[in-house]
Amino acid sequence: MPALLLAALLAVLQALLSAAPARADDAAPTLTAPPDAADAAPDAAQDLRRERWFKPGERFGYDVRWGIFDVGSAVIEVMEPGSVRGQPARGFSMTARTNDFADLFYKVRDRNESWTDMEVQGSLLYVTAQHEGSYHRDFELRFYAENGTAELWSRETGLHKNTLAIFPGTVDPLAVLFIFRAWPGELREGLIIRQAVTDGKKFVMGEATVVRRETIKVPLGEFDCFLVEPDIKDLGGVFQKSPDAALQIWVTADERRLPVLVRSKVLVGYFRAELSSYQD
Repeated sequence: MPALLLAALLAVLQALLSAAPARADDAAPTLTAPPDAADAAPDAAQDLRRERWFKPGERFGYDVRWGIFDVGSAVIEVMEPGSVRGQPARGFSMTARTNDFADLFYKVRDRNESWTDMEVQGSLLYVTAQHEGSYHRDFELRFYAENGTAELWSRETGLHKNTLAIFPGTVDPLAVLFIFRAWPGELREGLIIRQAVTDGKKFVMGEATVVRRETIKVPLGEFDCFLVEPDIKDLGGVFQKSPDAALQIWVTADERRLPVLVRSKVLVGYFRAELSSYQD
């Protein structure tokens, strides 16, 4: 039971990073926005949105719960711009940790960093440090859009681990959250958004459906939200072991699209990541 419980906790923490991916196929992908987005914003408006919501210092804090128990926390932040291989880059980070209670079963101390181009149209570098129980894994995923490849390297040994073919505009699992926030169209019920994404082990087309609009209450307050449901049919781990598994993400219905609640239903119950603090 503890193994499944903590696997579910990790799944929820990772769900804050991205919509669960669907399997890639041979068809050309839809990148960032579907082709029928007739209500797409003009370039000037998109630039304004980008500068406003990718502002360094923006910070999301989440409480993670299993039923009535607090089991961990996560923080997502927009970092100061930097550079990757001499190219100007925007930076985002996420840290996730279990609390003292959950540490008794399985201690988690994870950090992820994402670096994209300044337009947030494609990833340049994704760095992950996973410290989970006795398992430690540090790697970096280098994106070479000009070559159509992404390379996974171990930061511990310096060894090359994997090379994947990718489409232009492919992003990492953390950047996909900000791609969604900057998506130029209006959210509406029934809308399906797709995005090419890779974590270095496989390349997939992420797909999420806007289900409905409703009011959600979290520790930070009450929010008018859209419920977004990622496709999880090909997601492994604890989701694969749960016949009626579900993953749901609520984002605010305003232009900020703040992710205020993530909920997963798995074999061992419900996990929730609730927005408890926000700083812009």
